[in-house]
Amino acid sequence: MNRRHWLGAASAWAAAWPLAGRAQSTASSSSFAQPAEPAAAALDAPAVPDPPPGRLSFAEPPRPARMRVSPDRIVDITVCTRPFRAQGPRIEAQRLHGKTIVHHYGHGGAGWSLSWGSASLGALPLILATGARRIAVIGCGAVGLTTARVAQRAGLKVRIYCRERPPEVASTFATGMWSPDSRIVTREHATPAFNAMWERMARHSFRAWQDLLGLNGSPVEWRDGYVLSDTPFGQPLPNANANAHGSAAEPDYPHLLDLIPDLHPRSTPLTPAQHPFPVPHARRFTEMTFNIRPYQRMLIEDFFREGGEILTREFTDPRELAALPERTIVNCTGYGARALFKDESLIPVRGQIARLVPQPEVDYMLAWRGHNLMVVPRRDGLLIQAQGEHDFNNPDRGIDRAMSEAAIARLATLFA
Repeated sequence: MNRRHWLGAASAWAAAWPLAGRAQSTASSSSFAQPAEPAAAALDAPAVPDPPPGRLSFAEPPRPARMRVSPDRIVDITVCTRPFRAQGPRIEAQRLHGKTIVHHYGHGGAGWSLSWGSASLGALPLILATGARRIAVIGCGAVGLTTARVAQRAGLKVRIYCRERPPEVASTFATGMWSPDSRIVTREHATPAFNAMWERMARHSFRAWQDLLGLNGSPVEWRDGYVLSDTPFGQPLPNANANAHGSAAEPDYPHLLDLIPDLHPRSTPLTPAQHPFPVPHARRFTEMTFNIRPYQRMLIEDFFREGGEILTREFTDPRELAALPERTIVNCTGYGARALFKDESLIPVRGQIARLVPQPEVDYMLAWRGHNLMVVPRRDGLLIQAQGEHDFNNPDRGIDRAMSEAAIARLATLFA
């Protein structure tokens, strides 16, 4: 079986996690909770025997609320380009035009997830080695903002130069799901040294994200979700390419999540009576998600509170950096580094997301294996992501509404 990610982060939910068993193969007859019903409505399930005298029984988890999905509920469609490098992120220092440039970019689909560990364990030691007390950060996306905050916590004065600010930056348009292994490196470049560094960064980031739980705006939340499949988990999909990201041109990726099995609960197999979806196989999982817009606002407010500055400026040639007053410059331009620093190793990976009207009662994620469909509920709406056949190595940021509407149509069949 080709074990490439079949929906990006969806491999983190089923393929990479130990399987505790398999669901039955008959269709489900359970029903969805309607939006007007109490969130704690009981899930239809087989009868269970009475508990022994003196012992309380536990109710089944509440049944999931029905998603209201139709094209007329689309409020926004966004496209971004993930900055993928086969070798993994570029984290190194370079002397150029009288400056020390600390490169920190190329995180693929793991920018938000790895940002704290990558900045703290990768970029910060290189920054501190220069002895500078004032630094510049180029870029105001996920990696740029986080690197700036990490530098401030280390006692440095930081100024950000950027062409775009949130919410215009590309990382605003991510799904906002914990996916530290998403398009971070190819299998042939996953050396023992890289894997060890990745594990350290992932664990550091995970700890940092846990410290943000419970804050105003809910920048981080843990959510349950369902992985659905027409074929038993562990068996190949009928379409040889269906478990990839959507393109046969994509490379093989390593199973890095095997290095951090203790950082997420194991998924649980469900019988057809334990879920309402019209598919024969399902698993329930629990994963961390990010509400990106309030989180970005929090980062910027904290950055300003500690004396940070943001200046709007676009650079088209590295020689322009020589005019900056800072002698240490951290390059967090993401895919922009391809043009600015002529880094041809950067490969654009197109990603399109449709955002539907928010449904507060929908508090679960959903992935349908082999159907190119992933749904993440956030405070700003239901995010529906689908991969296009030619997304890999595609810099086009034009919106393909038909692709999103097709994904919504597939999703609607689960709630018919």
